[in-house]
Amino acid sequence: MTTHATLSRHGARRTRAPARHPHHAIGWALPLVLGVIVGFWAFFIRRDGGETTGGLIWLGVASGAAFAVLSFLLGRIQGRLPVEVRAAAYGAVTAIVIGYLFSLHHHTVLASTALGLGVGAGVTAYAYYLFYTRSE
Repeated sequence: MTTHATLSRHGARRTRAPARHPHHAIGWALPLVLGVIVGFWAFFIRRDGGETTGGLIWLGVASGAAFAVLSFLLGRIQGRLPVEVRAAAYGAVTAIVIGYLFSLHHHTVLASTALGLGVGAGVTAYAYYLFYTRSE
């Protein structure tokens, strides 16, 4: 007798749409700000007190855009990654950007790789500790 109270006018049950996660401004603002910082950093490293050229501006824009896109994509998929893979991803992104920026100082590939791997390993260890302690 109470089934008529749960049915709509047409006899079908109403179902709610699945709850969507809202997109917070930090999800796109932080990668954008970090991309601008990396872009300016790359521009000023290469400029080295000389004159500003179109090539240097494009270097900064491309560097910042690449890092911003990479950071945004990592932020979008990080919730689906296991703790270990997420920590390694943050370490890899950090290693790439540090090694790249260090190489703009006209250092060797070996020195840039060593510094990037060292900093990336430290970030990986710290990120693993941070993610592991917060997941429990």
